[in-house]
Formats: sequence, C-alpha cells, structure tokens
Amino acid sequence: MLSAAINRAPPSSVALEDGPRRLSYGQLAAALRTETRWLAANEGRRFATLVDNGINWAITDLSLQSARLPHIPLPSFFTPAQLEHALDSAGVDGILTDQAAPPVGTQWKVTGRSPGTGLQLLRRRSQAPRGELPPGTSKLTYTSGSTGTPKGVCLAARHLAKVADTLAEATRPLMLQRHLALLPLPVLLENVAGLYASLLAGSRCILPPLAETGMSHGGVDLARLGACVNRHRPDSVIVVPELLKAMVAAVEAGLLDPSSLRLVAVGGAAVPTALIEHAHKLGLPVFEGYGLSECASVTCLNLPNANRPGSVGRALPHVALRIDTEGQLHVSGSTMLGYVGDAARPTDAELATGDLAEMDDEGFVYLRGRQRNLFITSHGRNVSPEWVEREILTEGGIQQVMVSGEARPYAVALINAATDLGDAAIQSVIERANARLPDYARVMRWARIGEPFTFANGLLTANGRLRRDFIAERHRSSIDSLYQA
Repeated sequence: MLSAAINRAPPSSVALEDGPRRLSYGQLAAALRTETRWLAANEGRRFATLVDNGINWAITDLSLQSARLPHIPLPSFFTPAQLEHALDSAGVDGILTDQAAPPVGTQWKVTGRSPGTGLQLLRRRSQAPRGELPPGTSKLTYTSGSTGTPKGVCLAARHLAKVADTLAEATRPLMLQRHLALLPLPVLLENVAGLYASLLAGSRCILPPLAETGMSHGGVDLARLGACVNRHRPDSVIVVPELLKAMVAAVEAGLLDPSSLRLVAVGGAAVPTALIEHAHKLGLPVFEGYGLSECASVTCLNLPNANRPGSVGRALPHVALRIDTEGQLHVSGSTMLGYVGDAARPTDAELATGDLAEMDDEGFVYLRGRQRNLFITSHGRNVSPEWVEREILTEGGIQQVMVSGEARPYAVALINAATDLGDAAIQSVIERANARLPDYARVMRWARIGEPFTFANGLLTANGRLRRDFIAERHRSSIDSLYQA
C-alpha cells in the first residue's frame, strides 16, 4: 500500500525533507528500488536500525518493508542493556547505523555500507539464537514501558498501512501538506501517524535530526524547538504530554509561532484537560488521541469536527471497541501478531488493552487508568490512581502528581509543583479535586517532592507515563510518613 501510494503521487512533489536534503516522490521511489535490491542481496534476514531522524531512516524502513524483511527500529534512548535485550530476543543478525561507535558491544563488527544511504552495516561475530517471530512480521517495535525490559511487539505491514491510511483519510479535511516529525521515528506513533500517513496523503514529511528539534532525553531545548517549528512552518506535529508542555512554554516565552499549525495530536499518556485548554488559548490546535503499539498505534482520535475535551476521541473506522463488565477496554482490528517468543495470535483477534475506560452515547472514549495500577485500600475499595491524578491536574498549578494507597486506609499523593505555589494553594487544589471524588478515592494527605519525574532520572517512560514502582521506591520514606500519626 505504501509503495503504491509513493508511485501514484506526482513525481515532482516533495515527499521527504531533512534539512538541506529533499527527495521528490519520484526520487524516493527510485531510492527505494535501489535500497531494496541491496538489502535483499545481503545475507542478513533481520535488520535493526540505530539511526537518527532523517531521510536515511525512512528509506531503510520502507525498503525493508518492500523486501519483506522484518525491521527492528531501536530508539537512541534505550540503555545498552535494553539494546542488547532487543537485539538478542529478536535474533537480529544485521544492524544499520549512522553512529560511528554504536553502543552494542564487541560482538558486532562493521562489514559494509549501504551504497544508497551510506549507513554502516554491522554483523555479529558469531551467530545468535534466532527468536521465533509470528509469520508475516514486518515490524518489531520494542515498547519502553514501566519495567526495565522492553517488550517486542510483532506487527504486519498490512496493519501498519491500514492505520496510516485511516488517519490520512480522517485528517484529509484539514488539508495537511507539511508534517514535522518531532518524536524519534522508532517511536511507532511518529512512524505510522507521522511518516506513513503523510506519504499515503501525498504530502511532505519533514524529518530533521533530533538535535535540531531540541529533543534530548534529559529534556527539551525550548529555543531549538521553537526555532525548528518556526523554520519549517508545519501544518501538523505529533507530541507526547511532556513535549506539549514544552510547546506551551515555548509559545508563552515568544519562542514558537503556532500560526501555521492545524493539528497538534497528543497521545502516549494521559493529558490533563487544563493543559489542552491552556494550549488552545495560546493558539495551539491540540487534539488528544489514544493507541497502543499492540494495535499498530492510533485507535481513537479527537478531530476539529468531532472533539470532546476530556476524551481521547472516537474509534477510527478500522477498529471496533468493547468495554467489558469490569470496565476494561478491548480493541479488535489491526491488532498485533504477537509478542517476540510467544505463540502467534489469531489474525485480528480482540485485544484486552489493560486500560479502564467509559464510552458515552456518541462513542467518545474516556480513559480511567490502567487496570494493573488499581490499588485496593484497606477498606476494600478499588481506586484507579490515574482517575484521581487527572482530577488534581485538571485544577492547574500542580505540574506532576502520583497517587497511591495499596492496602492503606486512604489515598496519598506525591506532588511536584512550582516553587512559587505555596502549600496552602496546593491544599486548595487537593480539596477542590476531592470534592468531585467519592470519599474512598479522596487524597487525605500529600507530600511535596523536590525532584520532577523525568525520563532522565528513570521516573517516566519515554511516552511520559509514571514509572510507579520506581517512584514509590525512591520516595518510600515520604509515602510512609503520610500514614504516621
């Protein structure tokens, strides 16, 4: 589907851009033919990539798909241990990289270079065990979840293309011509909803290196982020909640002009409604969506003509949703083939997401938290911490919060707030949120913490989700003190 769309597009229209380099659709089609032949002629059958955002990443990804070779895109934010786990569990025998000294250990050696992209080809010095992949696996994406070991999700090319095609159709009324990739391309959300959807729509996908966008794993450089958006004047971007906060801050500081944007799609983790409302006031057209790697990315999305604040939107046409008697959301349509090393799943079988949700009469979906994050108080009441946290964050003023209360008489919260927000103001926020909650879910005590939750300090996932076990361990003494007399 993707190769057909590339061949159908006007050959002279710009398809990809990564700074000074541009490729038209005609040039892209020719580059893919050359790279596909080179990849198919190599002995390796499973290729991983360690490549910065840019045209070379896109050519490699699309060529591996054309050659029907599984692609394992590895994000640069993985630790060496996570990289080793992914390479070994997937049975990777070739790595394509633009890094002079990739952190993959001495068992790999340089054996060649792509004549088309110039990427180095690394091979193992000795053969590794070949992990089982479900038949038809085109992409193997490793999630950076709440645990240290990433999980390999096996996806079919037809599922990836179907999701991208649905998104291209859903956003066609917005006439998006220029998409700017801010997230790393190995992140499935940017890969599918950004790169693939842009190509299927016949528009331009701008892929600057991450250093130009201001993205780093310790934070975001607001000046670089603003300069990048101002330079490229995109119609659309995709962000996670932490990046949306950075965009808001950049607009407020006069560093980012949002006037070209028609769609800022946000997903990956829960987004406080107050943040979206504030972004709208600043001229950022933010719309929340929802998806999972196991569903080949996006399943629900708010759009200008169908937007319900506080929801993650309606289901896209390629999926069907069901909420079971326990409140868990199930998805069917374009679901994964299975996890690496596990038995293959039936084609398009229904997937239990692990997310608690509600759906209104018009089909808008409201997430209420992760089923596994539910805690049971000592009074026997089930509480979703994300539900309580969202109510607190909706009030504004508080930057981050984590609620807990497993086997305890009441819920407590760890609070990260600006230094100019006094304790009395925080207490008022808690009281207003509590007024909207049943008594068993109310936060009775809270503690202010001195460090934010970030990816760099190991307390957030790459998508911005709280790593609850790590936070609880780091701040165990503070939590325990909230239950002392």
